[in-house]
This record gives sequence, C-alpha cells and structure tokens, in this order.
Amino acid sequence: MPVKTTIPFREGIFSITFTCTDWLPLIKIVNGYDIIYKWFDHLKAKGHFISGYVIMPNHVHALIGFSASNQDINTMIGNGKRFMAYEITDRLKADGQIDLLAKMKSNIEASRKANRKQHNVWELSFDWKHCETEAFILQKLDYFHANPCTGKWNLCVNPIDYVHSSVKFYATGEQGIYLVTGYKELLNIDLTKGN
Repeated sequence: MPVKTTIPFREGIFSITFTCTDWLPLIKIVNGYDIIYKWFDHLKAKGHFISGYVIMPNHVHALIGFSASNQDINTMIGNGKRFMAYEITDRLKADGQIDLLAKMKSNIEASRKANRKQHNVWELSFDWKHCETEAFILQKLDYFHANPCTGKWNLCVNPIDYVHSSVKFYATGEQGIYLVTGYKELLNIDLTKGN
C-alpha cells in the first residue's frame, strides 16, 4: 500500500483504505468486524458520515464524509486505527494466539519500540483518495463492493451476499447490517459547517 502524505483538507468525501500488518487476516481471526463498526459509530457521533464500506479479513475500504473539525482527518484515522488495534490485540491475547502476537511484535519499527508500542496490528500508512465527483464515488463504491468476489478472496459469488459491505443498500435500497448515508444524500450535505 503506498505511503500517502497528510490529507490537506479538513472536510470532504474520502475513500480510505487501511490494511492489517503483513496482510494478516486479523479481522477475520478475531471476528473483529464489530470493532470496525464501533469506529464507524464513533465517527458518526462526531458528525461524520459513513457512505460506503467493505470490511475484508485483512483490510477495510470506507467512503467517509468528513465534516469540518478541529481534528485533522489523518489524526481521526490514526486514533481509530490505534483503538481498533487495542481491541484486536486483546482478543488475540484472550484466544491464546501467542505465535501471532509474537509475529506482530517483531514487526514493530525501532522508533515505535522506543515509544513502548507492543504490537503492529495495522500497516503504518493508509491509502486515501479525495472523491470530488459522483463518477469517482461510484468507481470507488463499485471497487469496494466487488472486492469480496475478486482475486484470491472469493468470499461469495455475488457481492450482495457479503454482509460486511454497504452493497445491499446500493443494490436494493435496504440497509444492511450497518446503516450508511447514501452518497447522493451525502453530496447534498454541507460538510464545511463542521461538527
């Protein structure tokens, strides 16, 4: 995953992708889909909007409308990754995943060891794209929603069968297991007003 620079905006619609360290399927191993949904809930509580997503066994794609905030977007994502990492690590410990925890500990960069970091759960960088047009939003949503059916995954035959995705809403108009704000509605929200 490419290293990205700081997001130079305080608000807007963004495609965000972050990945587990070494592409390990940590989300699946700990059945941690609810951990990601809790982060989405936290963002919503702060006045932001989840407009699309897919949670894969080892990475997350999300289309997020960030309202203007005193906190920059990179910090919000970094804080979210940190708190999700604590929960994932706690579940691995509770499940006795000693070898996996050791591997995650060996992946820590020297500078982060000095800050007493215990385990690498996520890759340090994340990918982001500023979604300024409806066409680009649709391109990102199509990519997200096809992800479970493509490449090595083959988690389902039809994207609508994958529950950890917003595809049901966009295909049928019915909300799936996590409620999203449709991108058309999001395009009509003034994100500069802030939260």
